[in-house]
Amino acid sequence: MSRVNTVLGPIPAEELGLVAVHEHIGYGMPGSELDTTWWKTPEERYAETVPKLRRFREYGGGTFVDVTGICNGRDVDYYKSLSAKTGVHIVACTGFVGGDTALPFFARASVDYLMRHFVHEITAGIGDTGSRAGVIKVGVSRGGRMTELDKRIYRAAARAAVTTGVPILTHLAIDAENAIAIFTEEGLSLDRVLFGHVDDGVNADKTRDIWIAEQGGRLGFDTFGYETELEDPPFWARPRKERLDHLLRFIGQGHLDKVLASADANCSPLGWPGVKGHTVNYIFEDLIPDLRAAGLDEPAITTLFVDNPAHFLSIKN
Repeated sequence: MSRVNTVLGPIPAEELGLVAVHEHIGYGMPGSELDTTWWKTPEERYAETVPKLRRFREYGGGTFVDVTGICNGRDVDYYKSLSAKTGVHIVACTGFVGGDTALPFFARASVDYLMRHFVHEITAGIGDTGSRAGVIKVGVSRGGRMTELDKRIYRAAARAAVTTGVPILTHLAIDAENAIAIFTEEGLSLDRVLFGHVDDGVNADKTRDIWIAEQGGRLGFDTFGYETELEDPPFWARPRKERLDHLLRFIGQGHLDKVLASADANCSPLGWPGVKGHTVNYIFEDLIPDLRAAGLDEPAITTLFVDNPAHFLSIKN
């Protein structure tokens, strides 16, 4: 039986249920905990987060994949408490959102060191929490092209994925040519990679989504809810219908088995105000109703949110 690492221990992939595959309990840039402008006490963060996860569970959500990388506020003991409190399976990650969020110690590290660090967090545990990472996060730094540090992290992640059998999830799907070249050189099957944020308002036009799918990669339409219609939209916002049409067009071209969807929301942002009103529950409150209204049938919705994530997150070794 295939299994997935959650913060409370491995579970069969069949028990994941509906999966929000690209989310954050709380994301912040390195050092954000020192900025008193947006600082919250642990009690305030807990009070802000628990109702969102409980609502997620009440709606039928099963698993919340937290892709907050090393140096960005990852707190696995906190995740364990939240999971036990709400009944939501939480998957934690190893890796980095991008090389530009890696603190100097990691930025100077070799590919071999980074690989061994990722493998340790997947097989032995993250710090002294006893919880094992279930996915590896990598990303393209600001500027739109992978830096040399990004490339080292991608290569280390590929080696760790091959060694442990856990998948890789990317922040941004731009510069996919470099990423795919690295993954291919390291012998990593591209169906073990979810190229994320193909739908965001900044990079969607630069992302070769069909080409990535043709190479065998998976595509993350995972910034749903960041809409230009919001009162104060973020710079990566996109018109609601435009993003939905993009997803439906991609599915209509025969790539349903390659797609995973999510909202990339923060339960309680760290060091920034977040986007008011945007939560993981956009999936239930807006996205799934929009998909149904557009004619997507229930088996396709199940494939998108249950079957594809279970296949992707399963440890392959």
